[in-house]
Amino acid sequence: MKSTLLLIVSLLYAADALAVTAALTLDDLRKSAQRAEEVLTLPRWETRPEQIKADAEAAMAEGDRRLDAIASRTPAEATFQNTLAALDDAWLPVTDALGRMDLIDATSPDAKLRDAAHRASGRLQAWLTDASFREDVYRVIKSFAATRPQLQGEDARLLERVMRDYRRNGMDLPKAKRDELQKLKNRLNELELAFQKAVKEADVEVVFDRQELEGLSEDFLNNPAIRGKDGRYHLNANVTWQVVEVLRNARREATRHRLVVARMNRARKENVPRFTEILRVRARIAGLLGYDDWADYRIEPKMAHDGKTAHRFLIDLKNGLEPKFRSELETLRLLKVTETGKSDAKLRYWDVAYYKNLLKKQRYRIDTEQLKVYFEMERTLRGMFDIFEKLFGLRIRPVSGKWYRWVDDLRLYAVSDAASDAPLGLIYMDLFPRKGKYNHFAQFGILPGKRLADGRYRRPVVALVCNFPPPANGKPSLLSYEDVQTLFHEFGHALHSVLTQAKYLEFSGTSVPSDFVEAPSQMLENWVRNKTVLDRFAVDYRDGKSHIPASVLDQLEAARLATIATYYRGQIGYGLADLALHMTTDDEVFRHFVAVSNRVLSETYLPVPENTAFVASFGHLAGGYDAGYYGYAWADAIAADMASVFRKAPGGFLDREAGMRLRREIYAMGGSRKIEESIRAFLRRPRSLRPFFEELGLQSAKGLGTRAALGEEGTTRPAAP
Repeated sequence: MKSTLLLIVSLLYAADALAVTAALTLDDLRKSAQRAEEVLTLPRWETRPEQIKADAEAAMAEGDRRLDAIASRTPAEATFQNTLAALDDAWLPVTDALGRMDLIDATSPDAKLRDAAHRASGRLQAWLTDASFREDVYRVIKSFAATRPQLQGEDARLLERVMRDYRRNGMDLPKAKRDELQKLKNRLNELELAFQKAVKEADVEVVFDRQELEGLSEDFLNNPAIRGKDGRYHLNANVTWQVVEVLRNARREATRHRLVVARMNRARKENVPRFTEILRVRARIAGLLGYDDWADYRIEPKMAHDGKTAHRFLIDLKNGLEPKFRSELETLRLLKVTETGKSDAKLRYWDVAYYKNLLKKQRYRIDTEQLKVYFEMERTLRGMFDIFEKLFGLRIRPVSGKWYRWVDDLRLYAVSDAASDAPLGLIYMDLFPRKGKYNHFAQFGILPGKRLADGRYRRPVVALVCNFPPPANGKPSLLSYEDVQTLFHEFGHALHSVLTQAKYLEFSGTSVPSDFVEAPSQMLENWVRNKTVLDRFAVDYRDGKSHIPASVLDQLEAARLATIATYYRGQIGYGLADLALHMTTDDEVFRHFVAVSNRVLSETYLPVPENTAFVASFGHLAGGYDAGYYGYAWADAIAADMASVFRKAPGGFLDREAGMRLRREIYAMGGSRKIEESIRAFLRRPRSLRPFFEELGLQSAKGLGTRAALGEEGTTRPAAP
C-alpha cells in the first residue's frame, strides 16, 4: 500500500511539472514554421523491411540525380550555387535516409526491421563513399575552384572544406590508386558496421545467486528485468545500468570480477579477427594518401592536427596526474585492506567502482542509492527543460497528437525560440532499455538543419537514446546522480544540433572537430554540481519538498575531486591504447592488438583482467572515435574553461547573458567558422588551461602547460595557477 501511495505522489508531481508547459500538435508547429519561413517536419518512418530497402534505393537514386546535374555543368556554366551549394544539397537525401536507418537499427523492437535497417545503412554508407569518388563531379568542382572565386564567410569555408576533403580522398592520385582506395573505404564501412552490430547485439548472461549479490539494494534485486523464474538473478553484461549497479555495490570481489570479465569479452569471438582487418585497412588507406599512419590522417582536420600532438597531450596529462593518481589508489587500497582484513590486499581493476562508492559512503557520508529519491525522472526532465529555457531563451514543449511511435513510451519535444516562437527543432526521447536496443546513451541525428534551395531553413530533428532504470516495484523511474549528469550532457548534444543556424549540411549542428564536439555537452555537467540549479528540480519525490542539503553537495564535490585523477587516468589509458593501435603501420601490432591495448591500459591505469579483450567491444573505435578517444580529455579542458565564464558571471550557472552568448557563438555557429574563433568569441579572451587544472584539483600545472595541451596555434601558455 505504501509503495502504491508513493507512486501516486510521484505521478502527481510529474503531472504538475509537465503541466507547466502545454503540449503542442504538429499542426501548431508547422504553422509557426510557415510564419518564420522555415520547414519543420518529422521523418516518414519505415515500418516494414521492404519499405526500408525501397526508401534507401530511392534516396540513393535522388542523390545520383543531383550529382549528375553537377557533373553536367561546363566550366563556363559553373557558379557557386550550381557546384558547391548543389553538392551540399546532393548529400541530403542519403544523409536523411541514413539518419533514419541508424536510429531504427539502434531502437526498433522488431529484429527484422533492425536487420533491414542495418543492411540499408551499409548500402547508404557505401553510396556516400562511392559518390565522393565521382571524377566527373570533382572535375566540375575543381574547375570552379580554379577560378579563385571571391567568396566570404560560410561560402568561402565550404569551398575550402570541400577541396580539403577531395584531397583527403585521394582525388588527385592515379586512377589505380583511387580505385583501390575506394574499395578499401567501402570495406572499412562494412567492417565497422559489423563491429558495432556485434557489440549492440551481444547478449551476455551472467547468473548469480542471492549470496553473490550481497550489497545490492532490494529495489535492484526485485527488478523483474533481472529476477529469473528459477529464483536466481540473470544479469546481462551488455546492459550498462545493471553492470554499474553491481560493480558499485557487490561486496564479493568474485562477483565483480566475473561480471567485468564477461563485459570485457563481449563480441570477442566476432570482433577480434574483424578489428585486425580494420587496422590493416586503415593503415593501407593512410599510406595511399601519403600519411604516416591512420592517426595522422584522422586527426589532421581536428584541433590537434596530428597524432603526435594528441599523444603528447595525453602523456603530459598522465604525468601531471601521477602523484595524485598514486595517492588515490592507495586510499582505495587501504579501504580494501580494512574490509578484507588482508594487509597485503591489492586494488584490482574490478575493485575501483566499489571502493570509490565505499569512499563516498564512509569518508564523505554519501549514499548514492539514497540520492536517487531526489531525481524522479519526470520532474528531472521538466526541471532540466526549465533551466535551459531560461538560460538559452527557449521554450521546450511536448508534442501531442498523432505521430509515429516505435515504442509506446516514446516522447517528442519541440524546441522553439522564446522571443519569436519560431520552431528550432524536434527531439525524440527513447528513455528505457529493452532487448535489441542500443545499450548506452547517445544523441542520434535524424534530419540535420540546413538552408534549402528555395531559401527556407529546414529545422533539425534528433533523438536521445537513453537507458535509464525503468519504473519498478511500485516506484517511478529514479535516476542516479551520474544519470542526471549524463542526461544534461546528452541534451547538450541535442541543443547543439537543434540550435544551429549554419547554412550548409557540412557545418550543421555538431559538425565540428570531434575533439571539440564533446566540450559544449561536457560543460553542462557542471550545472548538476550547482545547488542553485539543483534546487530548481531536485526534490525528494516522497514528500515533494525536501532538497539535497548543501553539505551533501559539498561532499559530492569533495568526493569527485578525491578520485578525479583515477577517472582521468582511465580515460587517458583508453586514449593511449587507441593511439597505440593507430599511430603505427606495424602488422605485428595489428595481429596482437589485444595484447598491445591491454598492456597500454594496464600501464596507464590498472592491470586489466587476464584473458580479456576490451577493445573487441570498444564501440568508439568503430563508431567515429578511432584515433580520436583523446578528444574526450581534450574537450574537457575546453569545457572547464567555458564553464568558468558562468562561474564568474553575475547570475552564475543561470546567467542569461552568458547563456545567450553560448547559444549564439557556439551552438548556433556549428562548424561554419573555425572552432577556435567560436571559442574565443564566447570566452571574450584567449583560451586558458587554468580552470581545467582547478577542476582536477591540481595545485601545479607542471607537466600540463604544453602547447599541445592548448591545441591552438599562436596561443601563449597560461601561467600556472
